[in-house]
Amino acid sequence: MMIRTMIRRTAFAGVVAAMYIALVLLNLGYSFGLVQFRAAEALTMLPFLFLESIPGLFVGCLLSNLFSQYGAPDIIIGSLATLLAAVLTARCKNRWVAALPPILINALAIGTMITILYTPDATWLSLPLNIGAIALSQTIVCFGLGVPLTFLLQRATPKLITNRR
Repeated sequence: MMIRTMIRRTAFAGVVAAMYIALVLLNLGYSFGLVQFRAAEALTMLPFLFLESIPGLFVGCLLSNLFSQYGAPDIIIGSLATLLAAVLTARCKNRWVAALPPILINALAIGTMITILYTPDATWLSLPLNIGAIALSQTIVCFGLGVPLTFLLQRATPKLITNRR
């Protein structure tokens, strides 16, 4: 029984990683940059319901960021930001609050990274704008797609939910 559960959880994480990558690649033109609409970020709400989605999100983001124009900084910083956001999302008791870690962490991490890489001379002037732009896009995706996704999955798959509160 334990091996079956482990296999199921690993497979679930793999499916989450594959979905994340597919959504990034389908939306490649809007998945990177200061103005981004990364639909795959809606999946960052999954840890609210499914703990095994955490490694899948990390791996999916890491592999997706191989396509980023920001190179190694985005692969490292972006993937770690997604991992931290996923862990914090899993600890939230309310789905509306659970949308905040991906928004805030990505806004700070990615907004700062973009500022340092592309506008080092105007860092203090552009930092709030870059953080705000990422926060806005994350807010649209997490609240507009991610929260409804959790409602739908909770209703459709109540027996599969592993993050019980």
